[in-house]
Amino acid sequence: MTSGLSDPTLERHFKGHRDTVTSVDLSFNMKQIATGSMDSCVMIWNMKPQMRAYRFDGHKEAVLSVQFSPSGHLLASASRDRTVRLWVPSMKAESTVFKAHTATVRSVNFSGDGQNLVTASDDKTIKVWTVHRQKFLFSFNQHINWVRCAKFSPDDRLIVSSSDDKTIKLWDKNSRECIHSFNEHAGYANHVDFHPSGTCIAAASTDNSVKVWDIRSHKMLQHYQVHSGAVNSLSFHPAGNFLITASSDSTMKILDLVEGKLLYTLHGHQGPVTCVAFSKTGEYFSSGSSDEQVMVWKSNFDSVECGVGIRLQHKTASSIQTPPASSTAHFSVNSHPSVFRSQTSESAEHLHRLDSQTAAHIQSCNRSGSHRATHSHAYRNPSTSSSTTHQTQTQSSQHHSARDQPQSFTSDGGVPPALASTLEHIIGQLDILTQTVSILEQRLTLTEDKLKECLENQVEISLHLQRRGQT
Repeated sequence: MTSGLSDPTLERHFKGHRDTVTSVDLSFNMKQIATGSMDSCVMIWNMKPQMRAYRFDGHKEAVLSVQFSPSGHLLASASRDRTVRLWVPSMKAESTVFKAHTATVRSVNFSGDGQNLVTASDDKTIKVWTVHRQKFLFSFNQHINWVRCAKFSPDDRLIVSSSDDKTIKLWDKNSRECIHSFNEHAGYANHVDFHPSGTCIAAASTDNSVKVWDIRSHKMLQHYQVHSGAVNSLSFHPAGNFLITASSDSTMKILDLVEGKLLYTLHGHQGPVTCVAFSKTGEYFSSGSSDEQVMVWKSNFDSVECGVGIRLQHKTASSIQTPPASSTAHFSVNSHPSVFRSQTSESAEHLHRLDSQTAAHIQSCNRSGSHRATHSHAYRNPSTSSSTTHQTQTQSSQHHSARDQPQSFTSDGGVPPALASTLEHIIGQLDILTQTVSILEQRLTLTEDKLKECLENQVEISLHLQRRGQT
């Protein structure tokens, strides 16, 4: 193997679910992994071997989608029980719940600023909600069959959705209109997501293919026929050069989007691979399967210079097929200027503040007698360092690392300690104020309800007295 790109390696595996793992997400700091399962549970796995995993019970039916908020202080889950829950991913397992749809909720996704949620459902609708109050904002209603997936674009201006009606639709969040509809002919898309650049989308289809579409020209850029089973999930590397796919053929594939070629086939799961997701930096990815296992892999792309500003190689003339087993192809990955940037301390602090307010609101509601979710006994996390990767092709170019590390808003990041301390105190006071306002709102609602009840009783008594007077 030449230098520049190393084989992905299996770092850890977790077992604790009692049925198929349906969804997986990795927190921003890579300390936690969240999974949903057909066993109706949400589980939080800790990357440190000595830390235990926790099972969150609350949903009454299968959990089909989970996602951490941008800063990791909240976790959203969607279920067949028609509800969405917002959890504070800690040992206390506190959550708020709201009925989001009139049928199974298949997908939940946070906006990039952490302020909104988009949900997709078997009731054929896509709905947008506020995170802090779980208030319904608006819905999209043009699909004519189950909606499998809905995702925000990186800039939050667009939403993409995929449905069993064999269409993939692009929606403008501001005008609330469908601006384009891509047609799937042989099957429907199980999963769809935006490229980190926001200029194209990828769809994982039941016809065993993966398609990449340009959202400006509406043309198909690439078409991969590399799986022998339905493609259930996909995830872009945050730098934009790679795409990983999960399939019912029990494999995952890593695709080079620049060269338009298959790089790796990954074997490890003993059944259909149902979900896959890169970490926020791309250093790791995680997968889940019907074998009830969760696996964490190290991508080993550190030595490859890559960026979201790349131009994907156009591959519409002919589909990219799985090469014959006897062939030995050598593919190079071209070097491109990196335009991938880590979050600024300001935006990171903004996301932290928003999530902290919502987390405080959830905790406040629970303290006030609202719903409190239960969590059962914890699980020890088995780990392994053995690799079960199978390399289908190799590369021959030399590259340099260009990974930016996320910045945090601390005194070490160039902010004077005194100012940082003052800002933290202000933020703490704002959080307390938010909790206080939340409690006052609840009390006001109770007061209004009591007043309404008193007025209704008074009207009823008056009518009763009138009837007695007439008799």
